[in-house]
Amino acid sequence: MPLISDLLALCKLKVVALILLTAVVGMFLAVPAPYLPNGLLVLSASIGISMVAASAAVFNHVVDEQIDAQMSRTNQRPLPQGRVSKTQALVWGVFLGFIGLGILQIFVNIITVVLTFISLFGYTIVYTLYLKRATPQNIVIGGAAGATPPVLGWTAVSGTHGIEYACLLFLIIFIWTPPHFWALAIYRVEEYKKIDMPMLPVTHGLAYTRTQILLYTVLLLLVSLLPYLSGMSGLIYLVITIVLGVRFLVYAIKIYNNPDDKMVAWSTFIYSINYLMLLFFALLFDHYWLISPWEIL
Repeated sequence: MPLISDLLALCKLKVVALILLTAVVGMFLAVPAPYLPNGLLVLSASIGISMVAASAAVFNHVVDEQIDAQMSRTNQRPLPQGRVSKTQALVWGVFLGFIGLGILQIFVNIITVVLTFISLFGYTIVYTLYLKRATPQNIVIGGAAGATPPVLGWTAVSGTHGIEYACLLFLIIFIWTPPHFWALAIYRVEEYKKIDMPMLPVTHGLAYTRTQILLYTVLLLLVSLLPYLSGMSGLIYLVITIVLGVRFLVYAIKIYNNPDDKMVAWSTFIYSINYLMLLFFALLFDHYWLISPWEIL
């Protein structure tokens, strides 16, 4: 029997935590300040969305078992090491997905169930099984599945009411995804070449990829202004997102100007994670910062 720690390792808990953060912020933004969403609803939606996200991560491990074994970044994962069998992983993934969708069905609402299932299908089937190995635009197209959590959080609380604002959050993550992953792809380009994975640096070269990272980062800086321009967020968010975006742009320029320094790409990848976390915290802080605790209570 596999250890619990090995089963949890299949869930990519750090990734799930980032997904959960964006989903929870979507839940709170769906409710006008100073009000808070129903606590039980937030808990149920958080558990359901997290379990489905973990399920998608497990299926990703199953599909990528052979290529994971060839890459130093992934060859210590439970499946390549034989600590968990493919059958055990599949059962674990199906269990997580079934229970997660069941929780959303019972305690949340049908629109969130449908959108969560579409996201699961998009990531595991469309992206992991097909796009990842078919096109260097895999991250761009497949990024749609990874950008849905704030929309799921929003619909969990408010259904389709005001969903156009949730779509702005979707767009931010969608545009964020390519420079985030391409920075990692530059850092790991030799390993992607070894497994013949059509990542952009492999198919189009490092110079083209660096240019694309720079262009997408500029676009991200502009797109991140939309919550303020639409009236969804205020000046606090505007200032923070400009600071974060300019810092991201500095990293992208460094990648562009330092073609042989892969550590710059690695630093950009790490910063991109912090960027997304801080941006969503900024959205949440801006939403409630003028509200006294007494108003919330």
